[in-house]
Amino acid sequence: MHKILKNSWALFLGMGFIMLAHGYQGSLLGVRAVQEEFSLIATGFMMSGYYVGYFIGAKTIPSFILRVGHIRVFAAFASIASIVILMHSIFIHPFTWFILRVVTGISMVSIYTIAESWLNDRSSNKNRGSVLSIYMIVLYGSMAVGMFFLNFSKPENFQPFILVSLFMSLALIPILLTKRKAPTFKKITGMSLRELYITSPLGMVGSVFYGTVQSALFSLLAVYAASMNFTIFEISVVTFLLAISGAVAQFPIGKLSDKFDRRLVITYSTFGAAFFALCAIFASGQMYLPGNLGTDKTWFYIYLILFSFCSLPMFAIIFAHTNDFIPKEKFVAAGAGLQFSFGLGAISGPFLCSVFMNLIGPNGYFIFIIIFHSLIGIFAIHRMKIRNTESNPDSQFAAMPQSITPTGMELNPSTEPIEEPKIIEKNKDII
Repeated sequence: MHKILKNSWALFLGMGFIMLAHGYQGSLLGVRAVQEEFSLIATGFMMSGYYVGYFIGAKTIPSFILRVGHIRVFAAFASIASIVILMHSIFIHPFTWFILRVVTGISMVSIYTIAESWLNDRSSNKNRGSVLSIYMIVLYGSMAVGMFFLNFSKPENFQPFILVSLFMSLALIPILLTKRKAPTFKKITGMSLRELYITSPLGMVGSVFYGTVQSALFSLLAVYAASMNFTIFEISVVTFLLAISGAVAQFPIGKLSDKFDRRLVITYSTFGAAFFALCAIFASGQMYLPGNLGTDKTWFYIYLILFSFCSLPMFAIIFAHTNDFIPKEKFVAAGAGLQFSFGLGAISGPFLCSVFMNLIGPNGYFIFIIIFHSLIGIFAIHRMKIRNTESNPDSQFAAMPQSITPTGMELNPSTEPIEEPKIIEKNKDII
């Protein structure tokens, strides 16, 4: 562990600053959209721009990195992301923000791809699991802390946008000053949707539905809380709890999926998430009852934590389940295919969820989540009836963030082993 931190501290520090900015930015834009009185549908459309950009960038950036190089691409897109957030405070319109969110999505997937490629290069077969764990903790932890910066200044001011830009710019310093040579980038080919569906129908369908849920979950939680008249501090608490609970849940839920049929764990987890989302609706209703009948927000926080505990490990379990049906050498390609499926669902998630919120009210947010989590569970039950459990000794659960790119899939310790770093000793003989 000490050696990993010593060799990669600059990268982890840089990614920490980037995720501080990313977590802060997402909540800031959601709250500001409510204060600017954007319609719910316009807000959902605007927030979906990030996933449109992420999807576009995931397909185009690898070839760009091959031509230009890691350091130049990282510096360029981190700078672009820093500039774009400042433009949000100048051009305040849903369509303009949608375009800016597309650019942010392209920038972020570029940064993730480069960071994960760098971590792959600095990892060996013995420590890939530890590297992935530290990376996930840095991502979730920094993003969760970033959400508390909502209390720095009122969202209607320009100072919060400057602070986000400052964090993004600070991330450049440790990474660009590193002495290490940039890694050799390997472009990864994913599976086609048809091949992925034949290999694992639940893997592909589950990824699409979960992408729809997860994109709406993070994009519109601050919008939901602001619509429910939560204070700025309470909004930061809600978004923090969602992120940090999901990170903590990865390991215990994952261990259960290694012991039991993963489809059973997926079913219980997804229906558990739907149940606690329903409980959150009832808890939110209790908060606004007249007189002494009203309750504080404690129960809402508890149900949100339990919901996150069931929901956020879902992608990693789906990934492990898909690996149960394929040979080890195809794990990375399958992961790239699942990310493609996840992206297809994620593009539509915020917009569809905003339609529910517009028709039903703020709690349409949780009703949307309940519906799509239930669809995952129903399809998992269907698959258990027509396909037997497969035992693949090479497939094991590995905790990973939903933002991980196909390049980052190689950090999974159960993938095909990468070559150990070779130490080349100089010839000391005197000729």
